[in-house]
Amino acid sequence: MRPSHEGVGGWDFRTRCKTLCMEAISVTLTMDTQVWAEEQFGKCELKDKRRTRRLTRLADEVLHHPAGSLPEQTTSMADLKAAYRLFDCTDVTFERIAGPHWKQTRQQPPGRYLLLDDTTEVEFGIHREIFGLGPTGNGGGRGFLLHSALMVSTQSEEIFGLAGQKIWYRKCAPKKENTTQRLARKRESELWGQVIDRIGRPPEGSQWVHVMDRGADNFEVYCHCREQRTDWVVRVTQKDRKIIAPQQKEMPLSDYLGMLPLAGAYELSLRARPQHPARTAKVEVRFGPLWMPPPKQKSRYVKKLAPAPIPMWVVHVLEVDAPQGVEVIEWILLTSLSVESFKDAWLVIGYYEKRWLIEEWHKALKTGCRVEHRQLKTAKRLEALTGLLSVVSVRLLQLKSAARTMPDRPAHEVVPERWIAMLQAVRKNKKLLRAAPMTVGDFYRQLAMFGGFLGRKSDGEPGWITIWRGWQKLYLLVRGAELAQRTQ
Repeated sequence: MRPSHEGVGGWDFRTRCKTLCMEAISVTLTMDTQVWAEEQFGKCELKDKRRTRRLTRLADEVLHHPAGSLPEQTTSMADLKAAYRLFDCTDVTFERIAGPHWKQTRQQPPGRYLLLDDTTEVEFGIHREIFGLGPTGNGGGRGFLLHSALMVSTQSEEIFGLAGQKIWYRKCAPKKENTTQRLARKRESELWGQVIDRIGRPPEGSQWVHVMDRGADNFEVYCHCREQRTDWVVRVTQKDRKIIAPQQKEMPLSDYLGMLPLAGAYELSLRARPQHPARTAKVEVRFGPLWMPPPKQKSRYVKKLAPAPIPMWVVHVLEVDAPQGVEVIEWILLTSLSVESFKDAWLVIGYYEKRWLIEEWHKALKTGCRVEHRQLKTAKRLEALTGLLSVVSVRLLQLKSAARTMPDRPAHEVVPERWIAMLQAVRKNKKLLRAAPMTVGDFYRQLAMFGGFLGRKSDGEPGWITIWRGWQKLYLLVRGAELAQRTQ
């Protein structure tokens, strides 16, 4: 769902997009998989340099065929056995494999960045014998929860990587548990704060904004953000919770929303979904300041902080004149960012709209890397492999985002010349490709077509799956040409 037309507040969305794209920070992707693997895993501390070298080599092999099994990804029986030994080692853990990538991701130049936080269930099925897994879903599955924070640009869909992650094993809540008992034990909702703390404070000159869905609408989460000096945009789940409005008046949030004046309106273009055709929705925007009081029943963490009410702003997005039979769009967003104009509110809405990128990363992990189909026999081994595949999934997603963030940039500034030349050689419409210098957008579109994307006007933009298939085919051709040249 994205704004498409001019808002009554006088801020043109198309102008905003053009300005922000011009300001976007660009990430140049490393095309050579061996170099990429060394960049991402060469600094892993696994208590033995040979293990780090083995991990780096395995990452290179996995990147060639991310959806394959370990036997399909490794090039020999010796490599396969070495991979199994690697994941069997007690010093090879999820945190030690993915940790250097998290640290590298957080080391961005000064600026404002978004951290898209979310949890997904990694489900391995109820019938497989895997030691150490916990319940998933309604208790009928086995696996673990993976909570991740994806760092992206505020101006575009550019993806820098994962800033932090944590694995959690769900436990069944005791029967007839009261609120006091629940707050005294470890809870799944603590994942949000734990990852916020793991990421920590932004470096000097930078501002980090955690963008979170309704699962993070918790006073503890806001406390963690304040402790780490980060900002937030969170979608409200408790619409009737008590807040403190201006003039120190306590009231339900729903009542306060009804008092806010109209700030502006715009249109959202909604893509088609199952049983829901594409349509355009008109939405109205309101905003105002408030204070969030501490809950009456506090966890140990909140009691220790003894916090005062937290100041923040609310942005209310509500669809008007909706057709009968459709779900009315309503977003209630709480944010620490100052919202004093329609332009400010639109910026916050734009930040929340980028949440779909973390869902795309989940798809890359589960579909592109098939993490839930891995055949390792213990939870510890699966955790370590998930750390590796998490970073590979970022790579898949970056291939797609590179085509969208700066499509008019000359391709040779991002892609090695030999890759461009090889793509021109294998594509049938060679004259079209050589008619003008190739742009980044041209390169990735042709790459996707090499991977099966039809490229018709009605097909829209290619997804990461077809881009990745084309990348794999082109990589094999480039590597083959390089090897042939060396043997001459």
